[in-house]
Amino acid sequence: MTSTTVPWSKRFAYGIPAFALAVVGIPVYVYLPKFYSDVVGIDIALMGGILLAVRLFDAFSDPVIGLVSDRTRSRFGRRRPYILVGGIGVALAMYFLFTPPRSGSDHSLWFGWWIFLLFAFWTLVTVPYESLGPEISFDYTERTTLFAVRDGLLIAGTLMAAAAPALVGALWNTGASADGERQKFFWIAILYAPVLVGTCAWCVYRIREQPPESFAGQEKPTANWRAVWQNRPFVILLVAYTVSAIGSNLPATLILYYVEHVLQSARADLFLMLYLVTGVAFLPAWIALSRRIGKKNAWLLAMIVNTGVFLGVFFLGPGDEVIYGLLVVGSGLGFGASLALPSAIQADVIDYDELLTGQRREGRYIGLWSIAKKIAAAAGVGIGLAVLGSAGYRPNADQSEAVILVLRVLYALVPCLCNIAAIAIIWKFPLNARAHREIHAAIESRRSGAVTMDPLRPGKRIAAAAP
Repeated sequence: MTSTTVPWSKRFAYGIPAFALAVVGIPVYVYLPKFYSDVVGIDIALMGGILLAVRLFDAFSDPVIGLVSDRTRSRFGRRRPYILVGGIGVALAMYFLFTPPRSGSDHSLWFGWWIFLLFAFWTLVTVPYESLGPEISFDYTERTTLFAVRDGLLIAGTLMAAAAPALVGALWNTGASADGERQKFFWIAILYAPVLVGTCAWCVYRIREQPPESFAGQEKPTANWRAVWQNRPFVILLVAYTVSAIGSNLPATLILYYVEHVLQSARADLFLMLYLVTGVAFLPAWIALSRRIGKKNAWLLAMIVNTGVFLGVFFLGPGDEVIYGLLVVGSGLGFGASLALPSAIQADVIDYDELLTGQRREGRYIGLWSIAKKIAAAAGVGIGLAVLGSAGYRPNADQSEAVILVLRVLYALVPCLCNIAAIAIIWKFPLNARAHREIHAAIESRRSGAVTMDPLRPGKRIAAAAP
């Protein structure tokens, strides 16, 4: 296995699609729901139901794409063909989603169709793309840097996506009218589409996949998923990450509503920028810290910082902009770590699967990981908006005390409780730098034909590789 340092040019080529793919983050989860509810005119509860249904469909498509990419054999590799085709599809679907027709009896059908295609192509590109990362390096610390570059570019892309409506509005003087909002989304689609296709194409051109290594012959069909759930470190990591991500997606979905109706402020874009800039600025510090205290401990510390600070947001009210800004910066300290460190840990548990099965099966693991991310996002958008609608939210109007309370609970209290639960789950995670070195030594020993011991389960033997 290769453990050499990855050149910066290769790190950048791998990470740059994340910058463009971030357009499916902030615009879709933060700006698009409010655009479709307040400008296009879709009922907010119905829209939340559509988003929830579309993302639950990914529970089927993500592992399928992961399995297909694991088994793909082509002259271009297992992952790269899907990255290119999926990137083109995301760009097309995004354009139509961001440019709804001005007339028509049922815009919900338009929204449902194009959001479905957007996430279908999103799966086609992101599952193989993220599966490619663990194959680039097998070194414990190098992976942390590689995924920090990717997720740092993701945050930078999110920052650009967050600023896009304001920048487009200023450059094209669109104004705050319904027509101006439509123009903003049109130009965002026009500007982002070629960037999305171009960055995916550059990654496909620059990254050469390693041939899949196998020392156990063809896996049995019944072992496809059973061994995944027998991978205890992965199960712990997946559950903890999902619980934490459900909490973190609620503020992303509700920030525009919270700032406008709870704080009674028009500076949501500024606060979002503060959070993202803080996350990017402190990411290198978290990576350095993880090299000293380990990935798990650094991630735990990041969640503790985020939770302890953000809890104060629950107690704010009209006019508390300065205090809110300080709390946003404080909670943003751990934002970058909450993205990069779980991804780096995830690559390590995939190596443990290779010890158990003799297969490189990144696609299956990334498929399940992608489901977790999308279910978390669906809970944030679908459940959050549905509960808000049920509480009596009215577009472009003053909200009742019941709606304000629901907003405060969903935006601040629930995310903190989710982080506390995630901290408790990940506390006993067993895989660290020493265990990872032992896993790789056991893989090499098994390849040589020797019976080896499982580093994470003392006394458990692993049979030698089949000849």
